[in-house]
Amino acid sequence: MFDLLKRNRLVKRGLATAKTRRRRLPNELLRTVEYSLWMKGFIFAAFIAGLAALIFSGQQPEPTKNFVIALLFFATAVTQLWINQPKTFLQSSRLILVFGIMFLQLAVTKLVLVVCNSGEFSFLRPETAGLIAPYAFAPLVLSVLLGRNHGLYASIFVSLWGSILFGRIDAALLVCGLISGFTAVYLTLQVRRRSKLIRAGFGVGIAIWLLALTFGLIGPIDLFSHAGNNWRMIGAQSAFALGNGILTATLVGGALPILEHLFQVTTDISWLEASDLNHPLLRRMTIEAPGTYHHSLVVANLAEAAAEAIGANATLCRVCSYFHDVGKLVKPDYFTENMNFERNPHDDLAPTMSALIIIAHVKEGVDLALKDKLNQRIIDIIQEHHGTSLVYYFYKRALQQQQDARAGGKIMNMRADDIPNVSEENFRYSGPKPQTKESAIVSLADMVESASRSLEKPTPQKVEQFVADLIAQRLSDGQLDECDLTLAELKIIAERFRFTLMTMLHTRIAYPKQEGKASGVRGEGLRPDVMASTKKPVSAPPVSAA
Repeated sequence: MFDLLKRNRLVKRGLATAKTRRRRLPNELLRTVEYSLWMKGFIFAAFIAGLAALIFSGQQPEPTKNFVIALLFFATAVTQLWINQPKTFLQSSRLILVFGIMFLQLAVTKLVLVVCNSGEFSFLRPETAGLIAPYAFAPLVLSVLLGRNHGLYASIFVSLWGSILFGRIDAALLVCGLISGFTAVYLTLQVRRRSKLIRAGFGVGIAIWLLALTFGLIGPIDLFSHAGNNWRMIGAQSAFALGNGILTATLVGGALPILEHLFQVTTDISWLEASDLNHPLLRRMTIEAPGTYHHSLVVANLAEAAAEAIGANATLCRVCSYFHDVGKLVKPDYFTENMNFERNPHDDLAPTMSALIIIAHVKEGVDLALKDKLNQRIIDIIQEHHGTSLVYYFYKRALQQQQDARAGGKIMNMRADDIPNVSEENFRYSGPKPQTKESAIVSLADMVESASRSLEKPTPQKVEQFVADLIAQRLSDGQLDECDLTLAELKIIAERFRFTLMTMLHTRIAYPKQEGKASGVRGEGLRPDVMASTKKPVSAPPVSAA
């Protein structure tokens, strides 16, 4: 309250601005619920209660025995999740997603059983339930949202629980569930378009159809007497099996956007949609900061190639690279790639002020990203892509000015207190350091691309040593301490950077000028093998300064 009144007084006196920076407001209640043990207990209890309701409803034989078996499967499922997927087990929202999707498949399976056993529909008989049960729903959803390990996890346990719902553990139905689930996971290892979901559903339908033929769920078929076969019934059953996978994949495709929004999960499909260069911020960048726009495109190529090489999320790296320097839109002329080299605006500023402007582009980027409601992962990488690194150019410039002031102070008998003190902390970004592999890759790609502009006559050996030195510099500065990149992965990343840079830093020959009246200059004496070169004014800071 008092801070607000004080701020209003300063605004009226012209000593402060009324504009406030947007910030992400942490919700402590949601964070407490997300990681609390009692919430996990509630989720597990609700799932057990749902299992009991599904097993004890209807005319199922030996429901108590089946429920005890289901509890044993549940204990195994929780243990496996705790051991193999500790991050998922830690977050209550992820537990709700995993067990909620599996329970939804079990509930639909129970509904299919009830409808097929009711006898109200002539074309749905009890044996038809094994053909139209949604075996692949949970594996498809969790494989696309959380990865193949979660998809395989769902395939195993939802098949075990689903087989119990049929009254007894039927080996044929259990194998159908497992194989169709594994097929769904295999066909969705890299889903970047929704059409691939339909292809995966068709593959699942083929798997169900083949398994149904093998186990006699379709038919009976008499191979020796074709006239005795009911081909109409066989055709309908085959259509059920094939349509099962296709319909399941279609429903999954429609449910994914809702689940992504509810559980704050972004799939490769959504990342690919977010890579549209017609985003308003990127369109602004092409006009107001064209140098930064080109820099971002090159960083995206570097980051994507490196991420693919080590198995990280390449599409995420590409999209985040597009937006990582969006904060430069606030003061584009103060960054070298957008600078008019006839005049360097930093020549009129103290090094501390120049460093503040350079450092502020991270906070300005977060502000613009929050205003445009960009994905949270993009905002995180905007914050982390410089970590707590040093704005080295202006730091050295400030030290030089300090030395000059001390030298002049001795002549003018100045006191030591009158000489400005240079603190390294004032020239460092506020962080945090990169927290994920993707964030670290974008950070390294940004550094390498910026610094590579100072290379003259690049050769493979020179580029290789250049990239290795830059990555070693980031390592020694501790900027990669909080992400899970290994030294082996850093070596692969350096190699991909070297290869990509060599394809981009090629030079062109200086062609001789054509003779003509318009040019007024003769092209004699020019050799076609002379390499073109450009020089920058001495006053301009290197491109790596930002």
